[in-house]
Amino acid sequence: MDGKRMHTIMFGALIILGLVLVGSVYFANKALSDKSKELVGLRATKQAKEEQEKQLIKAKEDIKKYSDLNEIAKSVVPQDKDQAKTVAEIVDLASKSGIKRLSSVSFPPSTLGAAPPKEGEKTEGEADKPKTPAGLTQVTPVKGIGGVYRLQITVTQAANEPVTYSNFLNFLSKLEHNRRTAQVSSINVQPDNKNPDLVSFTLVISEYIKP
Repeated sequence: MDGKRMHTIMFGALIILGLVLVGSVYFANKALSDKSKELVGLRATKQAKEEQEKQLIKAKEDIKKYSDLNEIAKSVVPQDKDQAKTVAEIVDLASKSGIKRLSSVSFPPSTLGAAPPKEGEKTEGEADKPKTPAGLTQVTPVKGIGGVYRLQITVTQAANEPVTYSNFLNFLSKLEHNRRTAQVSSINVQPDNKNPDLVSFTLVISEYIKP
């Protein structure tokens, strides 16, 4: 075999080897690319499952958290609008503040037993007011807090039965720390003409209930 033929054979072998090498690299890259995509997909699936597990854990924590809050709300917000009990508590707070006798403790007029408006008949502003369940009177729904209602109570100390200003402040403080009467929405204080240390007053208290 002469050198020229040998050279041709070697050159052809090199070309074939080069083609095989290029093909091997191509298919190797393709296999690696496919594996990479598969790994990315598996990683995304794993992350999605981990995120779902986190959300599930958070949901369980929220259920427990808001369940506890619901129990706290029940203990903080009275479940009834027992007026006799409310009056007794207010009178007791006044007594503990040095006020022997309150002139009056009054509530809004009750509409229980009143004839409902005729069909199609609406009172002024009725469309804008949130609905109160039938049988529950003297209260108004609290906007944004479902199932909670506000009952206004007016406490009056008449001018002919004034009390000391310090006793009035003690009474006010006790009202604001009592769970039934925690919000005093209006205060009107009148000093006595003869003794400025004595005062008469009118308080409007908001009692919140969740029947």
